[in-house]
Amino acid sequence: MKQYIIRRLLQLIPTLIGISIIVFAISAMVPGDYITAKQNPNMTAEKAQQLRHIYGLDKPEYQRYFIWAGNMLKGNMGDSLQHKQPVTKVIGNYVWNSFIIAFFSLIFSWLIAIIAGVFSAKFQYSLFDKFVTLFIFLCMSLPSFFIGLLVIKIFALEWGILPVGGMTTAGMEPGSWAYMVDILKHMFLPTLVLTMLSTGSLTRYFRTGMLEVIRQDYIRTARAKGLKERTVIFKHALRNALIPAITLLGFELPALFGGAMILEKVFVWPGVGQVYLESISMRDYPFMLGFTIFLAVLTLIGNLLSDVLYGMADPRIRLK
Repeated sequence: MKQYIIRRLLQLIPTLIGISIIVFAISAMVPGDYITAKQNPNMTAEKAQQLRHIYGLDKPEYQRYFIWAGNMLKGNMGDSLQHKQPVTKVIGNYVWNSFIIAFFSLIFSWLIAIIAGVFSAKFQYSLFDKFVTLFIFLCMSLPSFFIGLLVIKIFALEWGILPVGGMTTAGMEPGSWAYMVDILKHMFLPTLVLTMLSTGSLTRYFRTGMLEVIRQDYIRTARAKGLKERTVIFKHALRNALIPAITLLGFELPALFGGAMILEKVFVWPGVGQVYLESISMRDYPFMLGFTIFLAVLTLIGNLLSDVLYGMADPRIRLK
């Protein structure tokens, strides 16, 4: 196991180099730069050229790549052109706001998906199974911004029981109990929409896994021995159906820190996804490249974590 993990970690190096080249090349092909994105009508051509020289935007692309890659190797992601701060500091300021709603959404979506998937498989083709399937496909087919605007209209505008957007109410004292309750109220709607969007595919995954397991011979043997149906489903069938799903946990890692760009924009949630979206429109290359590499590293680590967890959960899998 130790040799496998070390070998996989070494394989991440050329993969990351390839990702960095592709990401930088794509960003270099995007028309315009930070100076043109500011759209300042009072800026002269000489002033614009001076700023490009200061930011290093007038250098050839290959030279800019090696400068950026060299700084990345030293742990320096550069300074955000838009925020005038180090990229690492900007990520640290916003990433935990995104993590909060992603973490609660992950817990709720897994709990709901497991329960709905198990009972949909147990009562296949029943009215409950058809209702769950219809609701899942409805949530999966609707765009996130539409569901977000719909719940804002219902819960915030018509019923008036939840805030429209933001993270806190102005004037609240940080650290107090009322402040925590206020944050919970603000995060309810974005967490609800994220949960609705991610529960669908998970439920279908658990339902399919349970259908395969409950048709196995050892499940029929357990029923023939006279075990209670609850024991057969939740002790014998669910445990084995969850083994392949363990691998999905690793893939959730980048989603926890990546932010939800569209939803954070709709709910005015100060998360890193919204900042990332703004960096693309403002051609803030240091932040855009730094955060993309940050997500790429999380994805590769999540992939490795999935393989290791699967090998640990299922002894039939041998990691070589």
